[in-house]
Amino acid sequence: MDRLFKQVEHAVSALPDQERFGRVTKILGLLVEIAGFGDSLTIGSMVHLRPSNDIDIPCEVIGFRDGQALLMPFGTLEGVGLGCKAFIQQRAPSINPCDKWLGRVINGMAQPIDGKGKLIHGTIPALLKNKPPAPHSRQRLGKQLDLGVRPVNTFLATCQGQRMGIFSGSGVGKSVLLSMMAKYTEADVSIIGLVGERGREVQEFIEDDLGEEGLARSVVVVATGDEPALMRRQAAYTTLALAEYFRDQGKQVLCLIDSLTRFAMAQREIGLSAGEPPTSKGYPPTTFGELARLMERAGPGAPNMGSITGLFSVLVEGDDHNEPISDAVRGLVDGHIVMERSIADRGRYPAINVLKSVSRSLPAAITQEQNDILRAAKQVISTYEDMAELIRLGAYRKGSDPDVDQAILLYPYIEEFLSQDKDDHSTIEEGFIRLATILQVPYSGG
Repeated sequence: MDRLFKQVEHAVSALPDQERFGRVTKILGLLVEIAGFGDSLTIGSMVHLRPSNDIDIPCEVIGFRDGQALLMPFGTLEGVGLGCKAFIQQRAPSINPCDKWLGRVINGMAQPIDGKGKLIHGTIPALLKNKPPAPHSRQRLGKQLDLGVRPVNTFLATCQGQRMGIFSGSGVGKSVLLSMMAKYTEADVSIIGLVGERGREVQEFIEDDLGEEGLARSVVVVATGDEPALMRRQAAYTTLALAEYFRDQGKQVLCLIDSLTRFAMAQREIGLSAGEPPTSKGYPPTTFGELARLMERAGPGAPNMGSITGLFSVLVEGDDHNEPISDAVRGLVDGHIVMERSIADRGRYPAINVLKSVSRSLPAAITQEQNDILRAAKQVISTYEDMAELIRLGAYRKGSDPDVDQAILLYPYIEEFLSQDKDDHSTIEEGFIRLATILQVPYSGG
């Protein structure tokens, strides 16, 4: 009875005591100006345009100019004209998730788009723009999280609560890599945000890459590339809000966003519409601040909470790994996985360059014995790649250097080790046993 009373009390307290509204005074493209709102609005406030009783167009306040509030819509502005009423939402934007959302596909506004019926809503709201836990209250990184992908498990150990960036040009295979991690991870829950994704590829990702097994313990948030900038940005916020909900239940959450670049592009479109000055490659200053605020929400939770392990893909424009978004994200994550087109071109997937990739939880994340194996494997790869040109030209003479001779012998086996089919699952222990066998060194187990 007490629990029911609290639920009713919470629902009643969420109701506004009055309804405030302004009116549309100007429309320019997707930018709407409204007046008559008094001091009721702030940046990020939600406003609903209602040109008729059966049409409701949610918008967000992105700025103010000459005493007018500037809005951008989450949909189209069909039917909206001058004088249209703009109703102000009094409470902060939030969603009400529950465990029944697992296995579902939703949009950025937390509405189902998978044809499986309505969502069952929980009683505890999750703020879309929540603040991360205070730094002093956060736990430290947990034990290594098994992601099921052999090169990542061995060369790039990822701990519970760690944030990793996956840097890749278009078509190099980052989406398939993310789906493998979501499908094979030992985390309790996977929350997957497809931000600015191609509409054609969404169903392929869910059915072919993620599969029924992966979807059953996941929630997929989708905003396709043709949707408004606010909806694309909202999909990322909804993804983190869901991850925080499950984290607060004490679960280990794997949060994947594909991609941060499209989130940044959406924020660029919003910022420029609000009149912000463009800086590096046209990105306004708020873009980099929003990236930091979004990514800080992932990580270890407070005591008695779970952790959010974040894997964020970055679409490297023109294969330039030093372009502004890549550079900014590298400074925010706890490691980066670099995927290269040249490796994909020779048929090795996932196309990870393990020498250019870094996990900042190493060497502490694995045992000393595993570190020794990892160091020896990197030495073989480095030695071979330093001499690769001479080897291909036939200029290297066998016997000139024993380290190079060993690298020539072992490199094909390590290349095979680093290759993994998307339907293949490999545990951490299996990976180190196989790598130790290739290097012909003893291994007693982790």
